[in-house]
Amino acid sequence: MSASIIQRSAIGPASYVVTAANLSSVTPGNSLCKYADDTYIIIPAVNVHSRVAELDNVEAWSHLNNLQLNRKKCVEIVFATNRTRHVATPPPPLPDIVRVSSLNILGVTVSSRLSVADYVQNVIGSCAQTLHALRLLRAHGLCDSALQTVY
Repeated sequence: MSASIIQRSAIGPASYVVTAANLSSVTPGNSLCKYADDTYIIIPAVNVHSRVAELDNVEAWSHLNNLQLNRKKCVEIVFATNRTRHVATPPPPLPDIVRVSSLNILGVTVSSRLSVADYVQNVIGSCAQTLHALRLLRAHGLCDSALQTVY
């Protein structure tokens, strides 16, 4: 075993939560949100210069705790709003980190405009597929109690 947390194990997320208790941001105003085996670095616009330092801090912490930061799974999202008249230019992309326009956070898709419209659309689509499948099963003669079991 090359790391202290076994991927896809039941104990993995709980072990990470305990291990990550001492992981904190290096710049005042930045924060780290940790849930199960996910860590989110939240950096306000005034601290945009600290992005590399925060990422290096997480990587150094990982090495100290016999873990490895998988940069292929790291993404950056820049949140902006349409409410202000001033259009801010986003910071230059980080090397080796993909910038995305939407991000799945704990099962909810959030866009860079702080909209959950994509998530709502996905939920509606999923519900429509489920209803269609149930209608097909009913049309083929499945009784109500069996439909409830399938549901």
